[in-house]
Amino acid sequence: MTRPEPADGARSGLAAATRPFGTRALFWIRLGWAQLTLPGRLRRAMPPAGRALLAALAGAGHEAALVGGAVRDLLLAQAPKDWDLVTSAAPGEILRLFPDGRLIGAARATGTVLVARDGVVYEITPYRGEDLEADLARRDFTIDAMALTAAGRLIDPLGGRRDLAAGRLRACGRPEDRLREDPLRALRAVRLAAQFDLEIEPGLAAAIARAAPLLAGVAPERIGAEFARLLVTDRPAWGMQRLRELGLLAQFAPELLEMVGVEQNQYHAFPVWEHSLMALALVPPVLHLRLAALLHDVAKPRCLSVDEDGGRHFYRHELVGAEMADELLRRLRFDNETRSRAVHLVRFHMDLHLDGPATDAALRRMVRRIGLEHLDDLVQLRRADRLASGKREGDLGPETMALLDGIRRVLAADAALKVTDLAVDGHDVMAAFGRGPGPYVGQVLEALLEEVLERPERNRRDVLLRRLAELAAGGWQGRP
Repeated sequence: MTRPEPADGARSGLAAATRPFGTRALFWIRLGWAQLTLPGRLRRAMPPAGRALLAALAGAGHEAALVGGAVRDLLLAQAPKDWDLVTSAAPGEILRLFPDGRLIGAARATGTVLVARDGVVYEITPYRGEDLEADLARRDFTIDAMALTAAGRLIDPLGGRRDLAAGRLRACGRPEDRLREDPLRALRAVRLAAQFDLEIEPGLAAAIARAAPLLAGVAPERIGAEFARLLVTDRPAWGMQRLRELGLLAQFAPELLEMVGVEQNQYHAFPVWEHSLMALALVPPVLHLRLAALLHDVAKPRCLSVDEDGGRHFYRHELVGAEMADELLRRLRFDNETRSRAVHLVRFHMDLHLDGPATDAALRRMVRRIGLEHLDDLVQLRRADRLASGKREGDLGPETMALLDGIRRVLAADAALKVTDLAVDGHDVMAAFGRGPGPYVGQVLEALLEEVLERPERNRRDVLLRRLAELAAGGWQGRP
Protein backbone atom coordinates (compact mmCIF):
# COMPACT_ATOMS: atom_id res chain seq x y z
CA MET A 1 0.00 0.00 0.00
CA THR A 2 1.39 3.39 -0.96
CA ARG A 3 1.56 5.77 1.95
CA PRO A 4 -0.11 9.14 1.26
CA GLU A 5 2.19 12.11 1.27
CA PRO A 6 1.91 14.27 4.40
CA ALA A 7 1.03 17.90 4.16
CA ASP A 8 3.97 20.31 4.31
CA GLY A 9 3.08 21.27 7.87
CA ALA A 10 2.99 17.66 8.97
CA ARG A 11 6.32 16.90 7.28
CA SER A 12 8.00 19.85 8.95
CA GLY A 13 6.40 18.86 12.26
CA LEU A 14 7.91 15.39 12.08
CA ALA A 15 11.32 16.80 11.21
CA ALA A 16 11.16 19.25 14.09
CA ALA A 17 10.12 16.54 16.50
CA THR A 18 13.13 14.36 15.68
CA ARG A 19 15.88 16.79 14.61
CA PRO A 20 19.22 15.80 16.21
CA PHE A 21 20.34 19.07 17.73
CA GLY A 22 19.84 22.79 17.33
CA THR A 23 21.86 25.96 17.26
CA ARG A 24 24.73 26.34 19.68
CA ALA A 25 24.53 30.14 19.77
CA LEU A 26 22.48 30.20 22.95
CA PHE A 27 24.97 27.90 24.64
CA TRP A 28 27.90 30.12 23.68
CA ILE A 29 26.10 33.20 25.01
CA ARG A 30 25.21 31.46 28.26
CA LEU A 31 28.64 29.95 28.75
CA GLY A 32 30.46 33.12 27.87
CA TRP A 33 28.39 35.08 30.36
CA ALA A 34 28.84 32.34 32.94
CA GLN A 35 32.64 32.54 32.61
CA LEU A 36 32.54 36.24 33.45
CA THR A 37 30.10 36.02 36.31
CA LEU A 38 30.57 32.52 37.75
CA PRO A 39 32.23 33.31 41.10
CA GLY A 40 29.58 35.83 42.11
CA ARG A 41 26.76 33.79 40.61
CA LEU A 42 27.82 30.68 42.53
CA ARG A 43 27.69 32.59 45.79
CA ARG A 44 24.20 33.82 44.92
CA ALA A 45 22.84 30.58 43.39
CA MET A 46 24.07 28.09 45.94
CA PRO A 47 21.94 28.09 49.10
CA PRO A 48 23.70 29.59 52.15
CA ALA A 49 23.54 26.21 53.88
CA GLY A 50 25.48 24.62 51.02
CA ARG A 51 28.14 27.28 51.17
CA ALA A 52 28.34 26.72 54.91
CA LEU A 53 28.96 22.99 54.35
CA LEU A 54 31.84 23.74 51.98
CA ALA A 55 33.24 26.25 54.45
CA ALA A 56 33.02 23.78 57.34
CA LEU A 57 34.90 21.12 55.38
CA ALA A 58 37.56 23.62 54.34
CA GLY A 59 37.82 24.94 57.90
CA ALA A 60 38.59 21.39 59.11
CA GLY A 61 41.46 21.16 56.64
CA HIS A 62 39.70 19.17 53.90
CA GLU A 63 39.37 19.90 50.21
CA ALA A 64 35.75 20.27 49.07
CA ALA A 65 33.96 21.29 45.88
CA LEU A 66 30.60 21.27 44.17
CA VAL A 67 30.50 18.69 41.35
CA GLY A 68 28.34 17.04 38.72
CA GLY A 69 25.02 18.21 37.38
CA ALA A 70 24.87 21.29 39.61
CA VAL A 71 27.99 22.70 37.96
CA ARG A 72 26.64 21.95 34.50
CA ASP A 73 23.32 23.62 35.36
CA LEU A 74 25.03 26.73 36.72
CA LEU A 75 27.04 27.03 33.51
CA LEU A 76 23.76 26.92 31.58
CA ALA A 77 22.21 29.53 33.88
CA GLN A 78 19.72 26.95 35.13
CA ALA A 79 18.70 26.22 38.71
CA PRO A 80 20.32 22.98 39.91
CA LYS A 81 18.03 20.25 41.16
CA ASP A 82 20.70 18.30 43.04
CA TRP A 83 23.62 19.52 45.12
CA ASP A 84 26.53 17.05 45.20
CA LEU A 85 29.75 17.81 47.04
CA VAL A 86 33.03 15.87 47.02
CA THR A 87 35.73 16.09 49.61
CA SER A 88 39.07 14.67 50.69
CA ALA A 89 37.47 13.81 54.04
CA ALA A 90 36.60 10.19 54.89
CA PRO A 91 33.00 9.26 55.78
CA GLY A 92 33.80 9.17 59.49
CA GLU A 93 35.30 12.65 59.36
CA ILE A 94 32.26 13.96 57.46
CA LEU A 95 29.96 12.50 60.12
CA ARG A 96 32.01 14.04 62.90
CA LEU A 97 31.64 17.45 61.26
CA PHE A 98 27.93 16.92 60.59
CA PRO A 99 26.54 14.59 63.29
CA ASP A 100 23.04 14.77 61.80
CA GLY A 101 24.28 13.29 58.52
CA ARG A 102 23.14 9.85 57.40
CA LEU A 103 24.64 6.92 55.56
CA ILE A 104 21.64 5.07 54.12
CA GLY A 105 20.78 2.75 51.26
CA ALA A 106 23.06 2.85 48.23
CA ALA A 107 24.98 5.72 49.82
CA ARG A 108 26.72 3.23 52.11
CA ALA A 109 28.63 1.71 49.20
CA THR A 110 30.18 5.04 48.19
CA GLY A 111 30.49 6.48 51.68
CA THR A 112 28.09 9.27 50.73
CA VAL A 113 26.78 11.22 53.70
CA LEU A 114 23.37 12.84 53.28
CA VAL A 115 23.06 16.13 55.11
CA ALA A 116 19.75 18.02 55.19
CA ARG A 117 19.78 21.80 55.55
CA ASP A 118 16.81 24.13 55.11
CA GLY A 119 14.79 21.52 53.22
CA VAL A 120 17.63 20.67 50.80
CA VAL A 121 19.54 17.37 50.93
CA TYR A 122 23.25 17.64 50.14
CA GLU A 123 25.20 14.54 49.18
CA ILE A 124 28.78 14.70 50.45
CA THR A 125 30.97 11.95 48.97
CA PRO A 126 34.65 11.16 49.60
CA TYR A 127 36.90 11.34 46.53
CA ARG A 128 36.69 8.35 44.21
CA GLY A 129 40.45 8.45 43.76
CA GLU A 130 43.40 10.13 45.35
CA ASP A 131 42.38 13.70 44.53
CA LEU A 132 39.69 15.82 42.87
CA GLU A 133 40.96 15.36 39.32
CA ALA A 134 41.10 11.59 39.77
CA ASP A 135 37.53 11.70 41.09
CA LEU A 136 36.36 13.68 38.05
CA ALA A 137 38.10 11.27 35.67
CA ARG A 138 35.97 8.39 37.00
CA ARG A 139 32.65 10.09 36.25
CA ASP A 140 30.48 9.18 33.29
CA PHE A 141 30.40 12.14 30.88
CA THR A 142 32.59 15.20 30.61
CA ILE A 143 29.71 17.65 31.01
CA ASP A 144 29.18 16.17 34.49
CA ALA A 145 32.89 15.94 35.31
CA MET A 146 33.42 19.56 36.32
CA ALA A 147 33.83 21.05 39.78
CA LEU A 148 33.43 24.46 41.38
CA THR A 149 35.26 25.59 44.46
CA ALA A 150 33.62 27.75 47.12
CA ALA A 151 35.41 30.72 45.57
CA GLY A 152 33.78 30.02 42.20
CA ARG A 153 36.84 28.57 40.42
CA LEU A 154 35.89 26.12 37.65
CA ILE A 155 37.95 22.91 37.59
CA ASP A 156 37.50 21.19 34.23
CA PRO A 157 40.35 18.79 33.40
CA LEU A 158 38.37 16.82 30.77
CA GLY A 159 36.96 19.70 28.73
CA GLY A 160 33.34 19.42 29.82
CA ARG A 161 32.67 23.11 29.28
CA ARG A 162 34.04 22.92 25.75
CA ASP A 163 31.87 19.88 25.01
CA LEU A 164 28.81 21.61 26.44
CA ALA A 165 29.41 24.64 24.23
CA ALA A 166 29.98 22.45 21.17
CA GLY A 167 26.78 20.49 21.81
CA ARG A 168 28.66 17.24 22.26
CA LEU A 169 28.18 14.42 24.79
CA ARG A 170 31.47 12.63 25.38
CA ALA A 171 32.51 9.95 27.86
CA CYS A 172 35.21 10.40 30.46
CA GLY A 173 37.99 8.19 29.15
CA ARG A 174 37.11 4.98 27.29
CA PRO A 175 33.33 4.78 26.73
CA GLU A 176 33.42 0.99 27.10
CA ASP A 177 34.87 1.29 30.60
CA ARG A 178 32.27 3.78 31.75
CA LEU A 179 29.40 1.69 30.35
CA ARG A 180 30.68 -1.51 31.95
CA GLU A 181 30.82 0.22 35.33
CA ASP A 182 27.11 1.01 35.06
CA PRO A 183 25.17 -0.05 31.92
CA LEU A 184 22.39 2.41 32.81
CA ARG A 185 24.75 5.11 31.56
CA ALA A 186 23.81 4.08 28.02
CA LEU A 187 20.23 5.16 28.64
CA ARG A 188 21.38 8.18 30.63
CA ALA A 189 23.49 9.33 27.68
CA VAL A 190 20.44 9.52 25.44
CA ARG A 191 18.47 11.31 28.14
CA LEU A 192 21.20 13.93 28.67
CA ALA A 193 21.55 14.46 24.93
CA ALA A 194 17.80 15.01 24.61
CA GLN A 195 17.63 17.21 27.69
CA PHE A 196 20.50 19.52 26.78
CA ASP A 197 20.25 19.43 22.98
CA LEU A 198 23.52 17.55 22.49
CA GLU A 199 24.85 15.20 19.85
CA ILE A 200 26.26 11.91 21.13
CA GLU A 201 29.92 11.65 20.13
CA PRO A 202 30.31 8.86 17.51
CA GLY A 203 32.69 6.78 19.59
CA LEU A 204 30.33 6.89 22.55
CA ALA A 205 27.33 6.07 20.33
CA ALA A 206 29.13 3.02 18.92
CA ALA A 207 30.05 1.86 22.42
CA ILE A 208 26.44 2.27 23.57
CA ALA A 209 25.19 0.12 20.68
CA ARG A 210 27.70 -2.61 21.59
CA ALA A 211 26.87 -2.42 25.29
CA ALA A 212 23.07 -2.35 24.87
CA PRO A 213 22.57 -5.99 26.01
CA LEU A 214 24.12 -5.10 29.37
CA LEU A 215 20.90 -3.24 30.24
CA ALA A 216 19.38 -6.65 30.95
CA GLY A 217 21.31 -6.69 34.22
CA VAL A 218 20.02 -3.30 35.41
CA ALA A 219 17.16 -3.11 37.91
CA PRO A 220 13.86 -2.33 36.13
CA GLU A 221 13.06 0.57 38.46
CA ARG A 222 16.34 2.30 37.53
CA ILE A 223 15.56 1.88 33.83
CA GLY A 224 12.02 3.15 34.37
CA ALA A 225 13.21 6.22 36.26
CA GLU A 226 15.72 7.17 33.55
CA PHE A 227 13.18 6.49 30.80
CA ALA A 228 10.72 8.78 32.60
CA ARG A 229 13.31 11.58 32.73
CA LEU A 230 13.87 11.23 28.99
CA LEU A 231 10.17 11.47 28.20
CA VAL A 232 9.72 14.84 29.93
CA THR A 233 12.65 16.53 28.18
CA ASP A 234 12.14 19.02 25.36
CA ARG A 235 13.26 16.41 22.80
CA PRO A 236 11.42 13.18 23.72
CA ALA A 237 10.80 12.11 20.11
CA TRP A 238 14.46 12.49 19.19
CA GLY A 239 15.38 10.56 22.32
CA MET A 240 13.03 7.70 21.45
CA GLN A 241 14.46 7.50 17.95
CA ARG A 242 18.00 7.28 19.36
CA LEU A 243 16.94 4.56 21.82
CA ARG A 244 15.69 2.58 18.86
CA GLU A 245 18.74 3.21 16.65
CA LEU A 246 21.22 2.30 19.39
CA GLY A 247 19.45 -0.94 20.27
CA LEU A 248 18.46 0.19 23.76
CA LEU A 249 14.69 0.12 23.30
CA ALA A 250 14.84 -3.55 22.37
CA GLN A 251 16.30 -4.32 25.79
CA PHE A 252 13.51 -2.94 27.98
CA ALA A 253 10.47 -2.16 25.79
CA PRO A 254 10.59 -4.44 22.73
CA GLU A 255 6.83 -4.17 22.20
CA LEU A 256 7.31 -0.55 21.12
CA LEU A 257 9.40 -1.72 18.17
CA GLU A 258 6.37 -3.53 16.78
CA MET A 259 5.08 -0.10 15.69
CA VAL A 260 8.02 0.48 13.33
CA GLY A 261 7.09 0.26 9.66
CA VAL A 262 3.39 -0.45 10.26
CA GLU A 263 1.38 1.53 7.71
CA GLN A 264 -1.98 2.93 8.76
CA ASN A 265 -4.92 3.96 6.61
CA GLN A 266 -6.33 6.91 4.72
CA TYR A 267 -6.67 8.95 7.88
CA HIS A 268 -2.93 8.93 8.60
CA ALA A 269 0.08 10.18 6.64
CA PHE A 270 2.64 8.36 8.79
CA PRO A 271 3.25 4.80 9.99
CA VAL A 272 2.43 4.04 13.61
CA TRP A 273 5.93 4.67 15.00
CA GLU A 274 6.37 8.10 13.43
CA HIS A 275 2.81 9.08 14.31
CA SER A 276 3.37 8.12 17.94
CA LEU A 277 6.61 10.12 18.15
CA MET A 278 4.87 13.20 16.78
CA ALA A 279 2.03 12.82 19.28
CA LEU A 280 4.63 12.42 22.04
CA ALA A 281 6.26 15.70 21.05
CA LEU A 282 2.93 17.54 20.89
CA VAL A 283 1.65 16.97 24.44
CA PRO A 284 2.92 18.97 27.43
CA PRO A 285 5.88 17.57 29.40
CA VAL A 286 3.74 15.80 31.99
CA LEU A 287 4.85 12.21 32.51
CA HIS A 288 1.50 10.39 32.36
CA LEU A 289 0.51 12.44 29.28
CA ARG A 290 3.79 11.73 27.52
CA LEU A 291 3.44 8.02 28.29
CA ALA A 292 -0.13 7.98 26.99
CA ALA A 293 0.88 9.76 23.78
CA LEU A 294 3.73 7.34 23.18
CA LEU A 295 1.62 4.25 23.91
CA HIS A 296 -1.84 5.21 22.65
CA ASP A 297 -1.42 3.20 19.42
CA VAL A 298 1.03 0.59 20.69
CA ALA A 299 -1.44 -2.24 19.98
CA LYS A 300 -2.20 -1.28 16.38
CA PRO A 301 0.29 -3.81 14.94
CA ARG A 302 -1.35 -6.62 16.93
CA CYS A 303 -4.87 -5.49 16.01
CA LEU A 304 -4.26 -4.89 12.30
CA SER A 305 -6.72 -6.44 9.89
CA VAL A 306 -7.10 -5.89 6.15
CA ASP A 307 -10.50 -6.20 4.48
CA GLU A 308 -11.21 -7.50 1.00
CA ASP A 309 -10.83 -4.00 -0.47
CA GLY A 310 -7.42 -3.53 1.09
CA GLY A 311 -8.69 -1.26 3.87
CA ARG A 312 -6.62 -1.39 7.02
CA HIS A 313 -8.38 -1.52 10.38
CA PHE A 314 -7.25 -1.62 14.01
CA TYR A 315 -10.32 -2.78 15.88
CA ARG A 316 -10.08 -2.76 19.70
CA HIS A 317 -6.54 -1.40 19.65
CA GLU A 318 -7.39 0.94 22.51
CA LEU A 319 -8.40 -2.00 24.73
CA VAL A 320 -5.40 -4.16 23.86
CA GLY A 321 -3.18 -1.08 24.06
CA ALA A 322 -4.30 -0.37 27.61
CA GLU A 323 -3.34 -3.93 28.59
CA MET A 324 0.06 -3.61 26.90
CA ALA A 325 0.70 -0.21 28.49
CA ASP A 326 -0.22 -1.54 31.91
CA GLU A 327 2.14 -4.50 31.55
CA LEU A 328 5.04 -2.34 30.35
CA LEU A 329 4.67 0.27 33.08
CA ARG A 330 4.35 -2.40 35.77
CA ARG A 331 7.48 -4.07 34.43
CA LEU A 332 9.41 -0.80 34.66
CA ARG A 333 8.07 -0.16 38.18
CA PHE A 334 6.26 3.10 37.45
CA ASP A 335 4.32 4.41 40.43
CA ASN A 336 0.66 3.40 40.60
CA GLU A 337 -0.79 6.85 39.99
CA THR A 338 1.30 7.57 36.88
CA ARG A 339 0.63 4.09 35.52
CA SER A 340 -3.13 4.17 36.12
CA ARG A 341 -3.55 7.63 34.61
CA ALA A 342 -1.52 6.76 31.50
CA VAL A 343 -3.32 3.44 31.01
CA HIS A 344 -6.71 5.10 31.43
CA LEU A 345 -5.88 7.62 28.71
CA VAL A 346 -4.73 4.87 26.35
CA ARG A 347 -7.94 2.96 27.03
CA PHE A 348 -10.20 5.96 26.34
CA HIS A 349 -8.23 7.88 23.71
CA MET A 350 -10.88 7.02 21.09
CA ASP A 351 -13.82 7.97 23.30
CA LEU A 352 -14.09 11.71 22.79
CA HIS A 353 -17.10 11.27 20.49
CA LEU A 354 -20.73 10.15 20.55
CA ASP A 355 -22.31 7.57 18.27
CA GLY A 356 -25.75 9.14 18.66
CA PRO A 357 -27.28 12.56 19.35
CA ALA A 358 -25.39 14.81 21.76
CA THR A 359 -28.15 14.94 24.36
CA ASP A 360 -27.34 16.20 27.82
CA ALA A 361 -27.82 12.70 29.21
CA ALA A 362 -25.42 11.26 26.61
CA LEU A 363 -22.84 13.93 27.45
CA ARG A 364 -23.15 13.22 31.15
CA ARG A 365 -22.65 9.50 30.50
CA MET A 366 -19.58 10.28 28.42
CA VAL A 367 -18.03 12.36 31.20
CA ARG A 368 -18.86 9.64 33.71
CA ARG A 369 -17.28 6.97 31.49
CA ILE A 370 -14.10 8.94 30.83
CA GLY A 371 -13.86 10.44 34.31
CA LEU A 372 -14.05 14.16 34.92
CA GLU A 373 -10.54 14.14 36.37
CA HIS A 374 -9.19 12.74 33.07
CA LEU A 375 -11.10 14.98 30.70
CA ASP A 376 -8.52 17.76 30.30
CA ASP A 377 -5.76 15.21 29.72
CA LEU A 378 -7.86 13.40 27.13
CA VAL A 379 -8.44 16.66 25.26
CA GLN A 380 -4.65 17.26 25.18
CA LEU A 381 -4.05 13.73 23.92
CA ARG A 382 -6.79 13.92 21.31
CA ARG A 383 -5.42 17.22 20.01
CA ALA A 384 -1.92 15.73 19.65
CA ASP A 385 -3.30 12.55 18.06
CA ARG A 386 -5.20 14.57 15.48
CA LEU A 387 -2.31 16.90 14.61
CA ALA A 388 0.12 13.96 14.41
CA SER A 389 -2.04 12.26 11.79
CA GLY A 390 -0.58 14.61 9.20
CA LYS A 391 -3.89 14.59 7.34
CA ARG A 392 -6.15 16.92 9.30
CA GLU A 393 -6.17 20.67 9.36
CA GLY A 394 -6.81 22.74 12.43
CA ASP A 395 -6.88 21.75 16.05
CA LEU A 396 -9.64 19.41 17.26
CA GLY A 397 -12.20 19.72 14.50
CA PRO A 398 -15.72 21.20 14.60
CA GLU A 399 -17.47 18.06 15.90
CA THR A 400 -15.14 17.69 18.87
CA MET A 401 -15.29 21.40 19.65
CA ALA A 402 -19.09 21.25 19.65
CA LEU A 403 -18.90 18.23 21.94
CA LEU A 404 -16.65 20.09 24.37
CA ASP A 405 -19.04 23.04 24.37
CA GLY A 406 -21.85 20.66 25.31
CA ILE A 407 -19.75 19.12 28.09
CA ARG A 408 -19.03 22.57 29.49
CA ARG A 409 -22.75 23.26 29.51
CA VAL A 410 -23.72 20.10 31.41
CA LEU A 411 -20.83 20.54 33.86
CA ALA A 412 -22.02 24.06 34.60
CA ALA A 413 -25.36 22.56 35.67
CA ASP A 414 -23.52 20.71 38.49
CA ALA A 415 -25.33 17.42 37.83
CA ALA A 416 -24.34 14.13 39.47
CA LEU A 417 -21.66 12.29 37.46
CA LYS A 418 -20.55 9.63 39.95
CA VAL A 419 -22.12 7.76 42.85
CA THR A 420 -20.49 10.05 45.40
CA ASP A 421 -22.46 12.93 43.86
CA LEU A 422 -25.77 11.27 44.72
CA ALA A 423 -27.99 12.69 47.48
CA VAL A 424 -27.97 9.24 49.17
CA ASP A 425 -25.14 6.92 50.10
CA GLY A 426 -24.40 3.31 51.02
CA HIS A 427 -25.85 3.66 54.53
CA ASP A 428 -29.16 4.72 53.02
CA VAL A 429 -29.13 1.67 50.74
CA MET A 430 -28.49 -0.73 53.62
CA ALA A 431 -31.20 0.91 55.72
CA ALA A 432 -33.75 0.65 52.90
CA PHE A 433 -32.95 -3.00 52.18
CA GLY A 434 -32.51 -4.00 55.80
CA ARG A 435 -29.24 -5.73 55.01
CA GLY A 436 -25.61 -5.33 55.90
CA PRO A 437 -22.71 -4.44 53.60
CA GLY A 438 -22.27 -6.31 50.32
CA PRO A 439 -21.73 -5.90 46.58
CA TYR A 440 -25.41 -5.06 46.15
CA VAL A 441 -24.81 -1.65 47.76
CA GLY A 442 -22.60 -0.43 44.94
CA GLN A 443 -24.89 -1.99 42.35
CA VAL A 444 -27.93 -0.17 43.71
CA LEU A 445 -26.06 3.14 43.76
CA GLU A 446 -24.95 2.58 40.16
CA ALA A 447 -28.57 1.93 39.18
CA LEU A 448 -29.65 5.16 40.86
CA LEU A 449 -26.87 7.06 39.11
CA GLU A 450 -28.04 5.77 35.73
CA GLU A 451 -31.47 7.20 36.44
CA VAL A 452 -30.03 10.51 37.64
CA LEU A 453 -27.83 10.82 34.57
CA GLU A 454 -30.97 10.68 32.48
CA ARG A 455 -32.97 12.96 34.77
CA PRO A 456 -30.66 15.06 36.98
CA GLU A 457 -33.60 16.72 38.72
CA ARG A 458 -34.17 13.40 40.52
CA ASN A 459 -30.96 13.82 42.53
CA ARG A 460 -32.82 14.91 45.65
CA ARG A 461 -32.68 13.02 48.91
CA ASP A 462 -36.44 12.61 49.30
CA VAL A 463 -36.84 11.39 45.72
CA LEU A 464 -33.98 8.88 45.94
CA LEU A 465 -35.09 7.55 49.33
CA ARG A 466 -38.52 6.82 47.83
CA ARG A 467 -36.84 5.12 44.90
CA LEU A 468 -34.76 2.99 47.27
CA ALA A 469 -37.93 1.93 49.07
CA GLU A 470 -39.47 0.93 45.72
CA LEU A 471 -36.42 -1.13 44.75
CA ALA A 472 -36.36 -2.90 48.13
CA ALA A 473 -40.12 -3.59 48.08
CA GLY A 474 -39.82 -5.00 44.58
CA GLY A 475 -37.37 -7.59 45.75
CA TRP A 476 -34.43 -6.22 43.76
CA GLN A 477 -31.46 -8.28 44.87
CA GLY A 478 -28.81 -6.95 42.59
CA ARG A 479 -26.29 -9.05 40.69
CA PRO A 480 -24.22 -11.69 42.46
